[in-house]
Amino acid sequence: MNDADVTKQIQQMVRFIRQEAEERANEISVSAEEEFNIEKLQLVEVEKKKIRQEYERKAKQVEVRKKIEYSMQLNASRIKVLQAQDDLVNGMKDSASKDLLRVSDNKNAYSKLLKDLIVQSLLRLEEPAVLLRCREVDRALVQSILEKATQEYAEKAKVQAPKVTIDGVYLPPPPSKKDSHGTYCSGGVVLASQDGKIVMENTLDARLDVCFRKKLPEIRKHLFASAIA
Repeated sequence: MNDADVTKQIQQMVRFIRQEAEERANEISVSAEEEFNIEKLQLVEVEKKKIRQEYERKAKQVEVRKKIEYSMQLNASRIKVLQAQDDLVNGMKDSASKDLLRVSDNKNAYSKLLKDLIVQSLLRLEEPAVLLRCREVDRALVQSILEKATQEYAEKAKVQAPKVTIDGVYLPPPPSKKDSHGTYCSGGVVLASQDGKIVMENTLDARLDVCFRKKLPEIRKHLFASAIA
């Protein structure tokens, strides 16, 4: 084999090796491209999943915040409604308290009322000797009706008339124009046993408080029936 043949054969081998190398390189390139695309898709899916999870988390946070805000606004509205209802009811009581102050203006009616309050208190206490406390402005009036009241009690209870001592310590006076916010008493009496263990508070203000507490559910029902419904 001469040199030309050897050279030709070598060139053929080189071309074959080069062609095989190129094919192998193409295969590697294609395989690498496929692996890259697969990995890229996996990474994209992972990131999409993270984004979806983050969106869901934030959406839940927004929903929770909305519910909290709604609940707070609802509670605030309820408190305002309750406060308005209380203001209205208390306003009614204040108005009734002012009306009580005029009860003692009618001497005849107030005199009978004081007698009835004393008799009622004596019937509750059922004591042979009691201490009576009244307003200083009512002392003379109380003294004028006291014997009649004790006799009426004695007839109703079928006992001897009790000994009633008017206390030298008085109930608060009616409110004055100078001090309309101080402690005051609209009228009535307070009776107690001699040892002070049993006390019957029968002032007009105390009776108003008892009546108000007793009638409060009914008052609320009539005033706020539509709101409750």
